Amino acid sequence: MSTVEAVGKVRRFWEVDVARGVALLMMALYHTLYDLQSFGGYAIKATSGFWARFADVTAFSFLFLVGVSLAISYSREEERQPGGSTFGKYLRRGLKVLGYGMILTLVSWSLGIGVIIFGILHLIGVSIILAYPFLRFRLVNLILAIPLIALGIYIQVNDVYMSGPWLLPLGILPDSPIFMPDYRPLLPWFGVILLGLFVGKIVYGNRKRERGSVSAPRPAGPLAFLGRNSLLFYFVHQPVIIATLILFGIIKLGSL
Repeated sequence: MSTVEAVGKVRRFWEVDVARGVALLMMALYHTLYDLQSFGGYAIKATSGFWARFADVTAFSFLFLVGVSLAISYSREEERQPGGSTFGKYLRRGLKVLGYGMILTLVSWSLGIGVIIFGILHLIGVSIILAYPFLRFRLVNLILAIPLIALGIYIQVNDVYMSGPWLLPLGILPDSPIFMPDYRPLLPWFGVILLGLFVGKIVYGNRKRERGSVSAPRPAGPLAFLGRNSLLFYFVHQPVIIATLILFGIIKLGSL
């Protein structure tokens, strides 16, 4: 996301913006199908089978790019102030994104459409803070990412539950069901961010990519624009989608 990508204003890597733009369009497509099923009664099965996997691939792409962007950010911070402490910057950024997530929690709860307890913004905000000790490393991130992803998949596949919601951020669900329209726990998804951090350190660390093209090819310009404004897109895309579906009579206002 543009709020967490931490790419300097002077030099951006267009391919990262374009990749993020693609992930955003994938997210918008999925949410359109989800809205058609939830509010229009269409038999799309957006929460299972192919489309559930599509949503996971979308989340993987987005969160992988968060890790790549953190690598770019740290490389440039080291260039600006070698050996300096930058924890405060990442702490503020993480808390800011977490705050946006809490806004969505309040909105979802007040509208009665489920509760976003630990959605993708909560995950990104917390992960920015948790990732700080690993920003200087490369191989360590890969070594940690693999077991974290594997453990998260194990928890999901084996339906690990416990009494109370206290371990929801780790992917362990409470015994009593809670409808959460957006749920991305630290396991396995923090592992995906560390994986992106590992790749980002290889590709973009130590100014390895500074001589590349600094502007996106013209056909990719709209995608790069989306990628640069991902947080705004994230907040407005659902209201725009729902309003469009209502405007064209595809879903009814009373179904919300």
